[in-house]
Amino acid sequence: MTNRSLFSSSRMSGPRMRGFTLIELMITLVVLAIIASIAIPAYTAQQKKARRADARNALLDIAGREERFFSVGNAYSQVPTDVGYPGALFPVNSTNLFYSITVVVPNPLFPATTPSFLITATPIGVQLNDTECASFTVDQTGNQTALNSGGVINSTTCWGV
Repeated sequence: MTNRSLFSSSRMSGPRMRGFTLIELMITLVVLAIIASIAIPAYTAQQKKARRADARNALLDIAGREERFFSVGNAYSQVPTDVGYPGALFPVNSTNLFYSITVVVPNPLFPATTPSFLITATPIGVQLNDTECASFTVDQTGNQTALNSGGVINSTTCWGV
């Protein structure tokens, strides 16, 4: 009978031990992995869209400044300090640079005798992964275009027009 008393110890008949089983932990990890696999791509897509908005805003700001400069000097300028920027580069935003801005005067797509400009934003750094909107442009007529990484016009997605 001594063997039988070992099996009926207080551990078996006492209060149940509390905690998570291995199966419960594995189910929790699977659920978290599914949530992360959905949330992370959605978050990065929203980051890309926000950076695109920064690029569009920068292009429109520079175009407005070019028009003000033109109203005073009867010419456009590709020098950032001429249109009111303090530095030697056209900024996209104040904290992170995800686009490189170039201003070409005169616009190569217009006759050389007409005052014109072409402002282009091209992605740099992590924004190079944005294949839908590989470049944004705006000219002196307000024409807004965007190209994807294959060189196909994608203005509807990128500019929303």
